[in-house]
Amino acid sequence: MPRAVTLIRSSSLSDAAEYAYAATAPADARLIFLAGSCPLQADGTTAGIGDVAAQAAKCIENMQVALAEAGADIRDVISTRVLVASAQQSDLVAAWEVVRDAFGDHDVPSTLLGVTVLGYDDQLVEIEAVAAVQDGS
Repeated sequence: MPRAVTLIRSSSLSDAAEYAYAATAPADARLIFLAGSCPLQADGTTAGIGDVAAQAAKCIENMQVALAEAGADIRDVISTRVLVASAQQSDLVAAWEVVRDAFGDHDVPSTLLGVTVLGYDDQLVEIEAVAAVQDGS
């Protein structure tokens, strides 16, 4: 099935970034705006307490469920924002590596941010995403 998302890379910009610099979707694509994916278990408790990588993995898992329920999958994501409640760059990198590996070759434009606090008890990671699909394709 053809995908609505086209990733754009630039040979004029640094290749150190592990993601495409831009992405597009056609005008007739249906956009899916996901709430920030949190590392919550079905019972509402926080998964992976104290473990940035485990929380990032749970966020990805939860994001994939939300995408499926919206008629999409991870290859339909057009951009992400990864929030990590830490002032340590190593924590941001740990979260990013999980996200990067989950997306594989579909390296969507992304922003990685260190923040002071997130909304749930013991929460260290949250991942925002937007997806685009062409229904009936």
